[in-house]
Amino acid sequence: MKRRIFLVESQLCIGCGKCELACAFGHALMGRPGKSRISIFRLGDEKGVPIVCLQCHDPACANVCPTNALRRNKDTLAIELVPSLCIRCKMCISACPFGNMHLDDVFNLPAKCDLCGGEPKCVPFCPTGCLKWVPEEKVLALSKDA
Repeated sequence: MKRRIFLVESQLCIGCGKCELACAFGHALMGRPGKSRISIFRLGDEKGVPIVCLQCHDPACANVCPTNALRRNKDTLAIELVPSLCIRCKMCISACPFGNMHLDDVFNLPAKCDLCGGEPKCVPFCPTGCLKWVPEEKVLALSKDA
């Protein structure tokens, strides 16, 4: 499996919120949408900045977890929650330096972007292409051009 990277080009965001809806419904259980793992910080009528987990190289959320309930998926590289190990201490929420974890009060569990197991649900709903799920080599080529 070729590795892919979640790319956010915030200058393209129009603040429509379609990604938030897609995420909430993508994390639904028992017919109930979960809390969106992506949020839009709205800057005005036609601008926004998507706020989503950065999947840190050295994740504070996983490092602070006393039960090892947050683990890196070897295929997607996303930090994922193992609900059966979570004791709901919320230390991971406090530890995230970017504020990208929160409590999903519908399921009483910490929530963060998990890249939907390798198929982020928000990407196809973004009308401007602000959110992308691209091959790693494409991102590396873009960074060399900058």
